[in-house]
Amino acid sequence: MNLRRNFKKPVLLLFSLFFFGMGVTDQASAQTRLTDLVELENMQSKKLIGYGLVTGLDRTGDRSMGGRGAAFTVQSVANMLENFGITVDREKLRTRNVAAVMVTATISPYHAPGSEIDVTVSSLGDARSLQGGVLLQTPMLEPDNDEIYVIAQGPLVVGGIAAETRGASVSQNQTLTATIPGGGSVERNEEVELNTAVPLGLVLRDPNYSNARSIVESINGAFDEELASMHHSGLVRVQWPDAFQDRGNMNIFTSIILDQTIEVETPARVVINERTGTIVAGGEVIIDDAMISHGNIQLRTQNTPFISQPPAFSGGETTVLNVPEAQLSEDIAQTFLVEPETTVQQLAASLNALGLSPRDIISIFQALDRSGVLRAKLIVM
Repeated sequence: MNLRRNFKKPVLLLFSLFFFGMGVTDQASAQTRLTDLVELENMQSKKLIGYGLVTGLDRTGDRSMGGRGAAFTVQSVANMLENFGITVDREKLRTRNVAAVMVTATISPYHAPGSEIDVTVSSLGDARSLQGGVLLQTPMLEPDNDEIYVIAQGPLVVGGIAAETRGASVSQNQTLTATIPGGGSVERNEEVELNTAVPLGLVLRDPNYSNARSIVESINGAFDEELASMHHSGLVRVQWPDAFQDRGNMNIFTSIILDQTIEVETPARVVINERTGTIVAGGEVIIDDAMISHGNIQLRTQNTPFISQPPAFSGGETTVLNVPEAQLSEDIAQTFLVEPETTVQQLAASLNALGLSPRDIISIFQALDRSGVLRAKLIVM
């Protein structure tokens, strides 16, 4: 009889939570699931690394001759062939169709043996391109120990293209880095263990006190019980209910928690990539009143050829000399006033009307941040 009561309790609780979830789905536009906001405490992913060989390259692999060649590639190829019972003279070995690479991947604690993960391959030697290559079987492990977690192998997917002929070459994007979707086979992994003696920890990917408080209120409101508490802005801990004490029910409880939704408070940010001249600003970015004055200074230098002709019968030689010249010009400064509570859309329209380049706009945003009128966090990549 007690068994039957203990069985009914989690089942009824599951049904009540199911209907509770149905009631909040109408607010999908403003709601975000916890699974998109948090990670479970002490469930970190592992960063794996391995050393391997890529074959099948069209004479774009590592060089084997000369002082600048990749000697480790020759040694790796020779060692691999010896494992197959083939002995070669390393001095005569050519490796233009082979490249030594480093293989990296990230494995989550939920990847079970037999599952597949994506791997990234990057050139280690002086190869010109990995296009068309195939990664040979490569064990991947944690740098701290010798435990093999993943075996990687497969054809490379290169996001760029490169072509070369005598006296000319062309390339687009990166050809020395590639990926192998599903190219890593998981051999072993640490088993995920949930312990009722330790509260379930929810680690916010982006710590925020308002979001952490909303998570606590959402969980406690769903269960009508004070299960969740805020440890700090980046961590919420949830006590295990009495109805979810065995391992199977603990996983069900965790999935219910991660399916809860909250209204997320997104901080205003402006992200700048100075290498590419890219600016991304959210709609919540506000600029206070300010004056912006911007002008360009251009410095031009050039060498003007000058021919020095010696007098006749002097025995001198005609020589060509270069006379350096420098010119400095400054454009008229463009000035405009920024009204209070100006949105990023209004500022962008004003800057575009002035015909400013992305580099100029980046400088202006940096100056606005330093002056304290930019109500957003400026992130420079």
